[in-house]
Amino acid sequence: MTITAAVIGASGYAGGELFRLLANHPDVNLVGAYDIKNAGQPLHRVHPNLRGLVDLTIAEPDYAKIGKAADVVFTATPHGIAMKFVPKLLEGGAKVVDLSADYRFDDPKVFERHYVKHESPHLKAVYGLPELYRDEIKGAELVANPGCYPTAAVLGLAPLVKGHLVDLGHIVIDAKSGTSGAGAAPGEITHHPTCGSNVRAYAVTTHRHGPEIDQELSKLAGREIKAFFTPHLIPIVRGILSTMHVFAREPMFKERVLKLYQEFYRGERFVRVLEDLPQVNFVAGSNYCDVGVECDAEGKRLVVVSTIDNLIKGASGQAIQNMNLMFGIDEARGLETPPLRP
Repeated sequence: MTITAAVIGASGYAGGELFRLLANHPDVNLVGAYDIKNAGQPLHRVHPNLRGLVDLTIAEPDYAKIGKAADVVFTATPHGIAMKFVPKLLEGGAKVVDLSADYRFDDPKVFERHYVKHESPHLKAVYGLPELYRDEIKGAELVANPGCYPTAAVLGLAPLVKGHLVDLGHIVIDAKSGTSGAGAAPGEITHHPTCGSNVRAYAVTTHRHGPEIDQELSKLAGREIKAFFTPHLIPIVRGILSTMHVFAREPMFKERVLKLYQEFYRGERFVRVLEDLPQVNFVAGSNYCDVGVECDAEGKRLVVVSTIDNLIKGASGQAIQNMNLMFGIDEARGLETPPLRP
């Protein structure tokens, strides 16, 4: 099988990562790079690492034509943009993996409270977290790729929340992300002199990924959950480390918790349960999520640590994993690259 693939939003970091990974995918033929920004420029002018690897020129998108020309379209555009043209892509016959937040929420009104008015609320997507929704993704025409923070948090908490083993009213998520999570556009927050020797908490009670985390934890638990989520910007380029504090309903110790996690993620290609705590450079450059746990001496307080590469398992790699499932091929195809360390 050869899958023809196009990327809309070719200029950003997620777009660049999609091309880098898809260039070596044995079942993919890249047929289009689209963006309003940098239209007319060779792709390698925007992503110099792709010189000699991807021979495409960025073009302004004609969405109806793209939907007919590609088997799958990845939409790596800012939030609030994809919802304007995804209907045209689907009408053309393409399957779509959207990397923005536009289709992540089951209720479009929740999206509108945290983003903008939705322009295609009639479209229903499958939430693209393969470890939880694999069967649904296999039959999907539209997949909503999860956010980076929710990917790390939900995978880290899923076994405990699904089993109602912790106090579901007191889940604290302290997450730290590298600067690439802010996107390719330069700004004061990610300007090296202001962030290079700094750690900054931001949107401490209002981050847009909070409601997304709540939605997915609530579905796991079968009841409404509101976690306490605070993100931080740290002076690395790639990676998220999420430290989650939960409180056991009855004493639980490390051996039992590890066994729970090992059983829950048995057979998962991209979740590794560690006996020690994970670090970002265990997963950087890869599609893995590493998870580790510790318990206090009384077995009451549990600390779960999860790590991902925010650009890969948190964005483009997971999008490709979803594409593989949508087309019925091995979900690890094109994603076998080991992590980079150091």
